[in-house]
Amino acid sequence: MAKTQSRKKRNRAKEKETNWQERVVQIRRVSKVVKGGKKLSFRAIVVVGNEKGQVGVGVGKAADVIGAVRKGVADAKKQLIEVPLTKSNSITHVINGAAGGARVFMRPAAPGTGVIAGGAVRTVLELAGVKNILAKQLGSNSPLNNARAAIDALETLRAFSEVAKERGITLEQIYA
Repeated sequence: MAKTQSRKKRNRAKEKETNWQERVVQIRRVSKVVKGGKKLSFRAIVVVGNEKGQVGVGVGKAADVIGAVRKGVADAKKQLIEVPLTKSNSITHVINGAAGGARVFMRPAAPGTGVIAGGAVRTVLELAGVKNILAKQLGSNSPLNNARAAIDALETLRAFSEVAKERGITLEQIYA
C-alpha cells in the first residue's frame, strides 16, 4: 500500500512539473426546460496545454461557472494529444482538419512569423507550443467545432523521422 501511495505522489509531482496552462475559450449560459420551468446551467469550452507539444480541448457543464471550468479542464486533460514540432516551433507540413461544419487549414511558416490564426484555433496552437504558423478557419464559426477541427488537424500531423521509420528508409531519402 505504501508503494502505491508514493507512486501517486510522484504522478502528482509530475503533473505539477509539466506546468499546464488552461484558457477558457467560451462560457455560455444554457437552459433546459423541465417540469417546473427552466433550469439554467453554464457550458465552458476549455483548452489545456503545456506549450511543449501537448494540447487538449474539453467541455464542462455545471450549475456555476467555476464548476463548469473545472469539469472542462478535467475533460481536456483526458483528451490530450501529442504534437510534433520542428526546431523553429512550427508544424512539419500542410494539414487540414474538420469537426462538424468547421474546417481548419494549417500551413507551416518561417521563423519570426508568429501565430496567424483566429479565435479558438489560435488558442489551441498557442497552448500546443506552435510559434510560427498560418491557419485559416473555414465553414462554421463555432468555437467548439473550430477548436476540435484544430485538434483533428494536429492529430494527423507526423514528423519526417516517424514517416521514414514507417517506410524503412533514411531521412535523407525522404528529402531527395
